[in-house]
Amino acid sequence: MTALTADEWQALLLSLRVGLIAVAGSLPFALGLAWLLSRHRFPGRILLESLLFLPLILPPVVTGYALLALFGRHGPLGELLAQFGIVVAFRWTGAVIAAAVMGFPLLVLSVRAAFDGVDRRLETAAQTLGAGAWRRFATITLPLSLRGIAVGCVLAFARAFGEFGATISFVSNIPGQTRTLPIAIYELLNSPGGMPGVQRLAIVALVVALLASAAATFIAGGMPWRRRDHA
Repeated sequence: MTALTADEWQALLLSLRVGLIAVAGSLPFALGLAWLLSRHRFPGRILLESLLFLPLILPPVVTGYALLALFGRHGPLGELLAQFGIVVAFRWTGAVIAAAVMGFPLLVLSVRAAFDGVDRRLETAAQTLGAGAWRRFATITLPLSLRGIAVGCVLAFARAFGEFGATISFVSNIPGQTRTLPIAIYELLNSPGGMPGVQRLAIVALVVALLASAAATFIAGGMPWRRRDHA
């Protein structure tokens, strides 16, 4: 197999950047939502959880269209951001938003599972000693959930890295701007003589997926509840 071309490297590096920024940007929101779902019962909770799962259930193209309707030039959020000189539609920042939306459910589910696995008696004991909600979260819940959070970040990154449908619907295929690795593969598939490039990028995508899967499995294997299962 020959080395990647300059355009293929560009697509790979853009996908890595989009995936990393998408996870970093969505992590604080995922932590807050996961904690809310794990620790509280409130009216509308089922509706909130249903909305959370939508990106996993809807066709990605529909999600991309919804993002375009919201963040496009005439969309409500797009017009608001435009007042501050911020444009995300048909920009690499829009690819980040699309990737973050598609990976967000996996991140929240993993973080919530980690929060659920924390012994609530430790939080109760800290509360009796005068620790407030934020201090309990920062000193007990969060440290004990780090492995689960890490697993969620790896899975969300893998999903963001491989995102195609929502991205191409929202930000199109612009060389050097929004042409991520999956979009580059699609373009090569429809180009005469593009099969060698497809093979090269498919191997790269497979390697990234295998590394992410191995990392998630390795991290999850050290979780407290996994250790109890093998005790």
